[in-house]
Parts: sequence; C-alpha cells; structure tokens
Amino acid sequence: MEAMNDDLAALSARIDRTNELLQRMLAEVAKTPSTHAIFVDAGYLYAAAGRLVAGTEDRRAFDLDAEGLIDALIDKARTIFADSRLLRVYWYDGARRRIHTAEQQTIAELPDVKVRLGNLNANNQQKGVDSLIRSDLESLARHRAISDAALLGGDEDLVSAVEAAQGYGARVHLWGIEAPEGRNQAEPLLWEVDSQRTFDLDFFKPYVSRRTAPAYETAASRPTRDDVRFVGAQIAAKWLAARGRDTLVELLPGHPYLPGSVDQDLLVEAEGLLQYSLRGQADLRRALRDGFWDHLRTQY
Repeated sequence: MEAMNDDLAALSARIDRTNELLQRMLAEVAKTPSTHAIFVDAGYLYAAAGRLVAGTEDRRAFDLDAEGLIDALIDKARTIFADSRLLRVYWYDGARRRIHTAEQQTIAELPDVKVRLGNLNANNQQKGVDSLIRSDLESLARHRAISDAALLGGDEDLVSAVEAAQGYGARVHLWGIEAPEGRNQAEPLLWEVDSQRTFDLDFFKPYVSRRTAPAYETAASRPTRDDVRFVGAQIAAKWLAARGRDTLVELLPGHPYLPGSVDQDLLVEAEGLLQYSLRGQADLRRALRDGFWDHLRTQY
C-alpha cells in the first residue's frame, strides 16, 4: 500500500510539472505577436489599377509608383492587423526568361519586399505566377510563419492557394481594386476567402499616372549610327554594373534577339540619353542593339 501511495505521489508530481510546462508554453505563445504577409499579383494590379486610373491596361501607357504603393499597402495592413507584425510583401510578376526588368529590380531592392517571377509568353501573358503564390502561401501557413495573408489578386486559379493556406490555419483576406464597371475578381475566389476589401480610385490615384509621349526631336538632329551604337554599348556597361553579370549572361543564347521587355527598356533608356526618338527608325534601332551586343559579348 505504501508503495502504491508513493507511485501515486510521483504520478501526481509529474502531472503537476507537465501542467506547469504547458502553462509556460501557453504564456509564451500568448506573448508572441501574430504575423501577416501581403501577396501582390502584379499582373492583376497593373491591369486593374491602370484601367481604373489611366483608362488602359497597357503597362506601356502609364507609370506605377510601386514603392509608394507598397508603402501604402503596408500602412493599410498595419491598420487592419493592428496586433500583428509584417513578415514581408511578396510581389509576383512575369518576365521573359524570368530575367528582372529594370523596374522589377528596383522593386526587389525595396526593404521587406520579395519579388517572385513567373514566365512571360509571346502574348505577354504570365505563366507560373499562380503556382508561385500557392507554393509560398501554403509553405508559410504550414510552418506557422503567418497567421494572416492579405492577397491582392483576382484570378480564379488562386482558389487552390487560398484553400491550401486555410488548411493549415491561416486566414486569407482578399484585397481588390475597384472596377469601373462589372467585376474584376472571380466569384469562386470571393467565396473562399475569410474577408474581402476593395480599394477605390482615391487610394490608387497618387501612384498611377498616364505617360505622355516624350517630346524628342525626330528630324532636326538625327544621330549617326555610330552615335547610337556607342549609346547601346554605354547602356550595356551600365546594366552590367547595376544588374550583375549573371543576369545579363542569360541573354547571350538569344543573340541577335533581345526579349521584348529588355528591348523596350533599352529603347527607352537610349532615347533619354540621345534626346531623340528611335521609333520607326529601324536602322538606328539595329545600331543600338548592335552596340549593346558588342559590349556584352566582349565581357564573356
């Protein structure tokens, strides 16, 4: 009997110690702040914000102050998730061969921002972005890295990403952009999320501005082919310093062709340096690309 009483006393002591450890653990969990992240489908953002503010979905027709807009989204999340801390902003976009454009590289350099690139096909359609969003949402929720996810997007393909995150206990909040008419988010996506919020014209107006055609001379001071070729080499050198050799070396297998987004960036930067429009100037544009390739190939 005495031995039984000793066993019961020992068992009771172990139970008390276990309860004490559980209480400490719960106290630590209670002190740990919840965490949220913002997931931005840039394809949806550019199309919907461009349509709302500039009246067009064509990215080439307007400028987006991504840094200012990201700060505004972070501030909005700070208000909505008052007792939570930001993990980071995930920015999903498409690019030819997954090579960052100058704009995407600038965004990637912002603090607390992670740029994730899918591919961009010949019709400028994003491929693989939805799967990247699902992968990140599911992984972060599974590892309890986030408790809340703010998702700025509208594609029905994002439903599986929402369901995956919710399956691990995260709450998913859908953020949308006001549509001038109709709806720009899929109904099945609206049905699955935990909450919905739509941002209006006044929210986006400070960050979207329609471009005006640059007033470059087109006939008075036409540069020579050598001038343009030199500028092409100059830009290649600048890009190598800014973007890194590993980024530009991926262009070499495509010689003599450049991905559309890279070619457009080259054209815009060259026109700025020359103060002369190269639109419709096929011979000068060839000289520009030749100069770009000449410098690039000498480095490898």
